[in-house]
Amino acid sequence: MVNYFKQLIFILVIPLIFSCGNSSENNNSDDFSVPDSVLNEDDPLIVSEQAMADIISNISSPVEMSALIKESGVQFNYKYLNPTDNIDSYNTTFKQALNLGILGADLGYLNMYNKTGTVLSYITSIKTLADNIKVGQFFDFSTLKRLATNSDNLDSLMYISVSSFDQMDVFLRENNRSDVSTLIVTGVWIEGLFLATQVVKDAPNKEIEERIGEQKLILSDLLLILNNYKRDKKIFDLIEMINKIKEQYANVTISYEVGEPEAVEVDGVLTIIQNEKSIVNITQDQIKSITKEVENVRNFVVK
Repeated sequence: MVNYFKQLIFILVIPLIFSCGNSSENNNSDDFSVPDSVLNEDDPLIVSEQAMADIISNISSPVEMSALIKESGVQFNYKYLNPTDNIDSYNTTFKQALNLGILGADLGYLNMYNKTGTVLSYITSIKTLADNIKVGQFFDFSTLKRLATNSDNLDSLMYISVSSFDQMDVFLRENNRSDVSTLIVTGVWIEGLFLATQVVKDAPNKEIEERIGEQKLILSDLLLILNNYKRDKKIFDLIEMINKIKEQYANVTISYEVGEPEAVEVDGVLTIIQNEKSIVNITQDQIKSITKEVENVRNFVVK
């Protein structure tokens, strides 16, 4: 089940958001622009492009988190979402990229609960933000809109998204726009953690709380790739705020218990699977502190 949800990370949300976040130009270059070419020449990347790709592939997705929330029996709640009315206030590339991620995460949450009526509003808003950054050409709005109106089309929606991911990722890197994609992924991660912390704030749940604790590992990786672009004042300020979340994770511990290996048949081939269980130690006070800092970052992004 965990592997299934991790696969959904890129099938349902990340590919969709990256497909929104690509263009050869940034229409707000005077507001936000940290081209990779400049960084490579004057201030070498802290993390290589390949390492960044590996890190991004491991970043937890709100689709996974939303699936866990739904499976726990928690009811859908509109108050967790970033209202689409807010997009008119996102008039900088920095805010537009981050909120592409935020709204993409919300879209994953909506899809998980089959809220087809509201999905259309979020797809429309994502399209608007994508056009503002001049990347709307990679967003198949009409097809996604048609598929999103019927929950029976989820497989088709996933197929279209995954088929575009590789093209979008290559395009971003070839056109020196990894800074924008990093902000989009950051928005996705922030909203995923926000959803989880708000749920346990209303209805404590051990499994979701453990998943919140596991984000300690993801957080360190996310900061690594953000630090590539810390020369930009806006990103530097964002890093400072996210570091406050990291501080609240300082005493959260994660250990691993290795189980007995298991022999399973995969496509006719006998494969040995090493079973491993993570043990997360996180207290209610730590969760409250993390929740507060996540709310601060999220409010900064969506306002």
